[in-house]
Amino acid sequence: MLAAPAFLVMIAVTVYPIVQAFFDSLFSYRLTAPDERAFVGLGNYGVLLSDALFWRGLGVTVLITVVTVAVELVLGFLLALVMHNAATRLRGLLRTAILVPYGTITVVSAFAWFFAFDINTGFINSWFSWLPGIDETFNWFGSAAPALVVIMASEIWKTTPFISLLLLAGLAQVPGELTEAARVDGGTRWEVTRRVVLPNMKAAIMVAVLFRALDAFRIFDNVFIMTNGAYGTEVLSLLAYRTSIGRLEIGMGSAISVVLFLCVIGIAVLAIRGFRVDLASGEGR
Repeated sequence: MLAAPAFLVMIAVTVYPIVQAFFDSLFSYRLTAPDERAFVGLGNYGVLLSDALFWRGLGVTVLITVVTVAVELVLGFLLALVMHNAATRLRGLLRTAILVPYGTITVVSAFAWFFAFDINTGFINSWFSWLPGIDETFNWFGSAAPALVVIMASEIWKTTPFISLLLLAGLAQVPGELTEAARVDGGTRWEVTRRVVLPNMKAAIMVAVLFRALDAFRIFDNVFIMTNGAYGTEVLSLLAYRTSIGRLEIGMGSAISVVLFLCVIGIAVLAIRGFRVDLASGEGR
């Protein structure tokens, strides 16, 4: 009974829109022709799954998710180690400094990265002109590969602090007696990390990977601002936006949103089953 008010609010703001989106996806429905609304069942999904544009968007979304989460996990763990082993007086300063990118609004961050790499307003080309293939005329947003590099780099820069704080909480839960005993037994730093620290951080790692993967799979702002989906950089969320808002095809746009939602659910299930962590047990806490 105490949780009922919060539960009702969650239903109103989450469950209802999901159900409405699934309902709309069963119709051929355009806002420009509301009188021509017709029930098509799973027809929108059939059209969607046979569309090469959808599969390309799905591939780009998966690529961005896998690369960014993997890099952020490594960098976040290194930052967590630095904060964990830092002197007590420096920990607060380090955490504040590391959180600055994460505290930046995503749209502001995306514009900053865009202007930094833009061929007309940017300074990256002049800074890194000594690298092979990069000169003053190199257009980062002129093809898919360099554009995706910039998009993923901006995501990594902004959200790595989030991963590092989650992993820092996991590091704090590793018993110091275990690491000390491993060192006494002759374990190297790498062996202690791999055999003692990481297994005892499994719950924190799972939460970090799960949260970031779900967020990365729904990426929108960076792609919309930097390339607007041009040169093969369109992701599923941008495809749903263009279909629903741009072309006013509510039925097809809702179908894309439902597929995106199902993909997110699938990621959550895979992460939970893959790590095999019981969050209700003593170790999970």
